[in-house]
Amino acid sequence: MKFILKLSWRNIWRNKRRSFLTLAAVAFAVFVPELMRGLQVGTFNYNIEHTLKTYSGYLQIQRKGYFKAPSLNKSFHFSNGIKKILNSNENVAGFAPRIVSSDLAAFKNNSLGVMLTGIVPKLELQTSQLTEKIVRGKFLQTDTSANIILGNKLLENLGAKLGDEIVVLAQGLDGSMGNMKFKITGVVSFGSPRLDGKVAFIGLKTAQELLAMYGRVNIVAVRLNSLGKSVTVKETLKSKIKDSSLTVLDWKEFMPGLEETTQLKASSTFLIELILFLIVGFGILNTMLMSVTERYLEFGISLSIGISNFRLAVTIFLEMLMIISIGIVLGNVFGYGLNYHFMHNPILVGGSLKQMYEHYGFLPLIFSSTRPDIFINITIVIVIISIIVSLYPIYKVFRLEPLKGIRYT
Repeated sequence: MKFILKLSWRNIWRNKRRSFLTLAAVAFAVFVPELMRGLQVGTFNYNIEHTLKTYSGYLQIQRKGYFKAPSLNKSFHFSNGIKKILNSNENVAGFAPRIVSSDLAAFKNNSLGVMLTGIVPKLELQTSQLTEKIVRGKFLQTDTSANIILGNKLLENLGAKLGDEIVVLAQGLDGSMGNMKFKITGVVSFGSPRLDGKVAFIGLKTAQELLAMYGRVNIVAVRLNSLGKSVTVKETLKSKIKDSSLTVLDWKEFMPGLEETTQLKASSTFLIELILFLIVGFGILNTMLMSVTERYLEFGISLSIGISNFRLAVTIFLEMLMIISIGIVLGNVFGYGLNYHFMHNPILVGGSLKQMYEHYGFLPLIFSSTRPDIFINITIVIVIISIIVSLYPIYKVFRLEPLKGIRYT
C-alpha cells in the first residue's frame, strides 16, 4: 500500500500543468460557494437579529388566533406568573408587554389611521431598540403620560410638528368610543415609509385607559440572548405557561415575510452553487479521462508484467483523492479567510440596492459568517461529486486489457 501511495503522489506531478489546473478548479469550486453562502448567512442573520432587536422581539406571547385576526378581544392579563417564568429563563434578555390597536389620529383638519401601540418605556429599553430610532424629540419617560411618539411620515402627513397636540379616537374593548389628547414629544423612523406613515407609541397604562383594557395586553415581545435559542426557549415557555388560551410564536411565525425572503435567497444561491458544482464535476471528469487515456500504453505494459487492474484502479483513485484533498484544503483556507475578512469588514451597499435593503428594514451592509456547517457541507458535496465522476475513468482502467493498452494511440 505504501508503494501505491508513493506512486500515486509521483504520478500527480508528472503533468504539473494539468494537476495545477485541477487543483485550481477544485479550490475555486470550494471557496466561491463558501463565500456566497457565508455572505448570505452572515447578512441575513445579522439583519434578522437587527430587525428582531429593533422592535418585534425574537418570540411573542399572544392569545391563540390573534396573529391571523388581530383584535382587542384577543387580549389577556399579563400575570405575575408569566413574568416569573420569563425572568427565570436564562436565555431571556428582556420582555415587554404591548397593546396594539388600529385607531384614528386627528390634527386640525387632517385625520389619518394609525397603528397605536402602548408600551412600557422602561421594559422597552431591555427588549427593543426603539430609543435608537428616535430622530427628533425624546422617548417616552413613563407609561402613564399623555405624550405620544409618531412616525416621521405620519407626522408629515398630518401636517403637525414636534410639540403640537393631536387627538386620538379609538374604540375600546367594551365597544365604547373614546378620545384623548396627546402632545407630540418624539418622532421615530424605521426606514420604511409604509411603517413610518402609520406608527404611534404611547404609554401602556394610558393605552389601557383609552381602550378600556385595564390590566390586559395583546402581545408580550421577548428578546433572547441568541437567535439560535429561539426554538428551545419557545418550547420551554409553551410547556411552562399553563394558560391554554395563550401561545408562543417565534419570529418565523409572526414575521413570515422575513423567513420567505431568506428562503428565496437561499434557493437562488443553491441554484448558482449547483451550476458551479456541475461545471467543476465535468472539469474533474475531463482531467481524469485525459490522465487515464494518455497513459494507456503505460497501463498496458504494467498489466503485461503482472500488475493487476485492481491495483491500477486503486492508484488512479488515490491520485484523484490526493488532488481533490489538496484543492479542498486550499479552497477552505481561501473561503475561511475571505469570510472572516467580510465578517469584520462588511461591504457598504449603495444605490437601488441600498433602497431595497432599507425598504425591508435591513441595514445597507453585507456581512459574512464563518459558521462551521458552511465549510463542512460544501466540502462533503465536493468530495461526493469527485468520487462519482472518478468512477468512469476508474472503470475504464479496471476493464483495460494489456494488448489494447499497448496498441492504444
